Amino acid sequence: MKRIILIMCIALTGLAGSIQQAKAQFIVADPLNIATSIINSLTEIVETSSTAANVINNFKEVQKVYKQGKEYYDALKSVNDLVKDAKKVQKTVLMVGEIGDIYVTNFERMLADENFTVEELAAIANGYTKLLNESGDALEELKGVINASTLSLSDKERMEVIDNSYNKMMEYRNLVKYYTNKNISVSLLRAKEKNSTQRVLDLYGTEEERYW
Repeated sequence: MKRIILIMCIALTGLAGSIQQAKAQFIVADPLNIATSIINSLTEIVETSSTAANVINNFKEVQKVYKQGKEYYDALKSVNDLVKDAKKVQKTVLMVGEIGDIYVTNFERMLADENFTVEELAAIANGYTKLLNESGDALEELKGVINASTLSLSDKERMEVIDNSYNKMMEYRNLVKYYTNKNISVSLLRAKEKNSTQRVLDLYGTEEERYW
């Protein structure tokens, strides 16, 4: 059990260290802080985006936070020697990074999509903010399993918390994908009316990269 808690601590706080099998170097990062910073930057987009320039400038701040956290998530992906229970913790944290990747990658493309107005981009950002807030809450719950206040939990109770957080994060990840798909489909419908469907398909990437 001590080993599991130790690995959870590594996964959830990103303490610098070398994992022998993966040779991965973790940056000093807290995935919850990364997620919170992205949410805060998203909120600024919603609150101050009266012009396209404001949307772009605020989004650049989101990108900075995302790039800072990407090294952490990339390192965590390469760790293969976790025990079974801690593996689910790892997968849950990685889904936070995946959610951020879906948002950052696609919203950047939406900024270049002439089928969306500035007001619509701000509304889309507002939807992402709500979804990321929910995923952040699920991550906060997961962090609680290694806090001093929860050390009295039994193994069964601890795993129930982990399973609940994992399932919630999976749901929010799927919701972010669905939300992204719906927004892109709006652009596709508008593109069809302008006979410019291929431009939209090219904008949102290859078949492997698309989320719809």
